[in-house]
Amino acid sequence: MIWYTVLVLAVGAERLAELAVSRRNARWSLARGAVEHGRGHYPAMVALHTALLVACLAEAHYAHRPFLPALGWPMLAAVVLAQGLRWWCVTALGPRWNTKVLVVPGLPLVTSGPYRLPGLRHPNYLAVAAEGVALPLVHTAWLTAVAFTLLNAWLLAVRIRCENAALAPAGTAT
Repeated sequence: MIWYTVLVLAVGAERLAELAVSRRNARWSLARGAVEHGRGHYPAMVALHTALLVACLAEAHYAHRPFLPALGWPMLAAVVLAQGLRWWCVTALGPRWNTKVLVVPGLPLVTSGPYRLPGLRHPNYLAVAAEGVALPLVHTAWLTAVAFTLLNAWLLAVRIRCENAALAPAGTAT
């Protein structure tokens, strides 16, 4: 359980690093006239992602979930791959990447990195969904995996509609 706690705390630290990048990028975007969209759903996103980390540890500890190597190791690999995909998205979007929906008028859509792959319009959200299943299942916290997946599906439906509408003037929404 100690190693799982370290993993979840490392993911939490990664989230804090994302927020630092996001704040820096928000300043860049706002300085260029960015318009924010979807302010209403953002607090729910923050709460859900925070709850995921807390619930992973709580369920694993209080429900005495074991580490099952046949499940845990592949799920750990999925968590690592999800992080890689997330940071590939951050790198491809550069200063435009943000945890909020900030759109700088006049900038074209990004079509490099994972955004160039056909059929993968929202690669960052694929990473979020994969991590939301895999991180809890590293230590068989299946209730957390199911609850996060259901709530995240609802939230992503809202977020993707918002993002697509905000990016529509720039071309086909990513």
